[in-house]
Amino acid sequence: MSTKNKSKMYLHKAGKGEAAPITRSYDAEFLPSDEYRETMPDVMEASDSLQGSSVPIQQVGVSNFRLPLKFRKASGEIITLEASVVGTVSLDANLKGINMSRIIRSFYDLKDEVFTPDTLKTVLDSFRDNVESFDARIRLNFNYPIMQTSLRSGLEGYQYYRASIEGKLLKSGVFEKYVHFDYVYSSSCPCSAELAEHARDTRNAYSIPHSQRSKARVSVKLASDSSLAIEDLQLHCLNALKTETQVMVKREDEQAFAELNGVYIKFVEDAARLIYKELDGDDRIVDFQVACSHLESLHSHDAVSVICKGVPGGFRADFMDFDDLIC
Repeated sequence: MSTKNKSKMYLHKAGKGEAAPITRSYDAEFLPSDEYRETMPDVMEASDSLQGSSVPIQQVGVSNFRLPLKFRKASGEIITLEASVVGTVSLDANLKGINMSRIIRSFYDLKDEVFTPDTLKTVLDSFRDNVESFDARIRLNFNYPIMQTSLRSGLEGYQYYRASIEGKLLKSGVFEKYVHFDYVYSSSCPCSAELAEHARDTRNAYSIPHSQRSKARVSVKLASDSSLAIEDLQLHCLNALKTETQVMVKREDEQAFAELNGVYIKFVEDAARLIYKELDGDDRIVDFQVACSHLESLHSHDAVSVICKGVPGGFRADFMDFDDLIC
């Protein structure tokens, strides 16, 4: 027989016929009354609950809570997409924290609205009222479908674009609205194209210039009285770069795509400048940043470029998340 002393148990039975000191049970029938709720402790009221330095926090909130939201296409059609929401507010130095669920509840109050950058101001006003903040910010991330027609065969298919709309409500009361958009295209190297032609001309050697799938991330700030559809940004990128990747192709489409890549050869620097020219000509856009990444088939590394409009106090060419542009 073991002489080992038994340790004291709290949640489990120590032996047969013994009851656990703490009973565990869940009452599925219990419904709290208003009086019961009043007795529940609120850690925000604790006098010693703030830990660390008593300093303001610029952003605190929730990220990646998901719900279906309505968006209006350029045609006027209303579509419902799964959206991933980031909602943050600023926090004063003397406040412990915020009630995270209030941010989500503020959003659900408008879940049946059609969302645009302007709609976000209503949510942001509710944010600030509910959590007593002086700055508030919302970003909706989603995949946006646009029907694309093949180059020559007439086949159609949906191209999905990673996109976001964002609103910022500043302490001054100024509301700022942004649209972010990822565009995938093909880039053929001008240097490689010249060298391929040189090999054919001088040695009758068949060669293929190198090209690669590439991505541009476009972030634009809109004028206060302007709106901009996701389709508008897609057209800006298409007009600038010409070589968007295709959804469905037949042989004639693949041949057309090869021809387009031969006509519109481009370095990563060219891609950034071409998009700059397009965005700079749109009066609805007051500021922008463009980050391009060409996923080199020649090298084991990527070629990247960043450009911005150059508005004082606006976007800067400081993008460094190039791994996020892998496609």
